[in-house]
Amino acid sequence: MRARFALFCSLSTLLLAIGCQQAPPTPPDTHDADVQAIKNTEADWLKAANDLDKFVGFYADDASLLPPNGPVATGKEAIKAALKPIFTDKNYALTFGSGTGKMDVAKSGELGYSQGTYTLTVSDPKGTPVTDKGKYLCVFKKQPDGSWKVIEDMFSSDAPPPAASK
Repeated sequence: MRARFALFCSLSTLLLAIGCQQAPPTPPDTHDADVQAIKNTEADWLKAANDLDKFVGFYADDASLLPPNGPVATGKEAIKAALKPIFTDKNYALTFGSGTGKMDVAKSGELGYSQGTYTLTVSDPKGTPVTDKGKYLCVFKKQPDGSWKVIEDMFSSDAPPPAASK
């Protein structure tokens, strides 16, 4: 009888201890701060738009650039190679996001995105400046140090595609 009573007390104590365990604390809601951090990152990225190395520094090491009418460039070196002809163009000028007055940002977990418009000026084959306007979508990922890096960058022109040659 004593053995049963001791077993009952032991099991009751164990169940009570399990039942009294606290639920893990809820992580703080950082949504608004993260959205602001993405906006700030994008504003800093625009400020770096005249320096190819600084500009590419906003991409994660394994990021992908999906330009219009061109192949996907994955990794910082491939992205740098894809952007170099644009950045070295004598008529190059770029504004996007906060610099255009149109930008939407959202965030969930460690991913966030920005969507906005851009204006890009480069030279045509004759060297004459040509300005293109379009839209973009960038996916950001929160890094272990709390910063945000671009992991996917896609943009497309608002202009119709050039007529197909026959």
